[in-house]
Formats: sequence, C-alpha cells, structure tokens
Amino acid sequence: MTLEVPAHRLSASGKPAGRIRQKNEQAIIQAAEDEFARHGFKGTSMNTIALKAGLPKANLHYYFTNKLGLYIAVLSNIIELWDSTFNALSVDDDPGPALSQYIRTKMEFSRRNPQASRIFAMEVISGGECLSEYFSADYREWFRGRAAVFQAWIDAGKMDPVDPVHLIFLLWGSTQHYADFSTQICQVTGRSRLTKQDMEDASNNLIHIILKGCGIHSPA
Repeated sequence: MTLEVPAHRLSASGKPAGRIRQKNEQAIIQAAEDEFARHGFKGTSMNTIALKAGLPKANLHYYFTNKLGLYIAVLSNIIELWDSTFNALSVDDDPGPALSQYIRTKMEFSRRNPQASRIFAMEVISGGECLSEYFSADYREWFRGRAAVFQAWIDAGKMDPVDPVHLIFLLWGSTQHYADFSTQICQVTGRSRLTKQDMEDASNNLIHIILKGCGIHSPA
C-alpha cells in the first residue's frame, strides 16, 4: 500500500476529484480519524467508520477498498497538511516572519486536527510499518531540501549557526506536542480543553523562544 504525499513532489499531476467525491471522502476520513484515534488500527472496523460517517458500508468500500487503505489515507492527509506548509519556506524569506507564520500554521493544525496528529504519533511509536513508503529516499531528499533553507539563512547571516536538522525536529515536536499531549497539558493547567486563545498564547511563546534561540529578531 503506497502512501502518496503530493508535497514531496516538485509538481502535482492528475485532475482534482469532483465535489461530491471530495465531500464523501472528507466525511469518511474525518470519521476514520475519530475511530482510529479512539480504538487504534486493530480495534477499528470499517462498519463503525461507515456508521460514524453516516454512509452505507458499501459506499465506504467504493472510496477505500479496505481498512488499511483508509488508514493510509488518514496518515497521508495530515502529512500533506504539514509538509505542504513546510514547502512554503524559501531561502529568500525573512526568517522572522516566515518561521513565525509556519509555527502559527502548525499550531492551528494541532488545534483543528489533533486526532490525525495522534494517529501519526502512535504509528511512529509502534514502529511505523505503514510509513515505510513515507520515510523513503524521496522523503529524505525532500527533508534535506528543507534543511538547506535554514542553512542558506545561516550562510547569509540571517540567523545563528544552529543545526538545521535539530531545528526542524524542534519545530515539529513543539507544535505537535499540543495535539499529541493535550490531555497532559489540560491536567497541568487545569483546563477542560485547549481553547483557540490557549493555542494563540502557546504560539506566541514558541515563536519568542525559538526565534530568540536562533538569533532571529521577532517580527513587529
């Protein structure tokens, strides 16, 4: 089963799906996220996903042949959101505004798509068998290209000489933490849930800490 992530290609090909198909697929993926996040891959059935999506089980199999295909689609969906956003960073950018926007966008993904982020985290922790296609030579080449953007900023004197690879890990880990470990955060802070303002406050702190650690002036 191949995990397709358009963000890792230089250009996308193929025609977009029709609106009805897109609507149904999105409803199925959302229902699948809920079930996979709650019960894991093994504990989830296509029948419960169909019930959650409000569609006949036959319709589910029309769009996704089997449970593994649907699970891969859920993983692909969140990875595409993350990695296509990372592609927006360019060597010509001013690091302050560019990194600030990237952090805010990733935090918004954590607020809006917490379950998908947790599914990805659980898959990696369990060994990442379904992500073998994701962590391919193409992915490693894409990753090196992203690290090269930070290195170009360093070479141009736009930021301190930090290790680009570990900076990327820090950016990913810190922003996804608010989705993957929201229960712990709520317990510690006494919140019943993380609000939009909580995420905004957290984003501001991350931006301040990360930019200062990289020797980058915060945008006005």
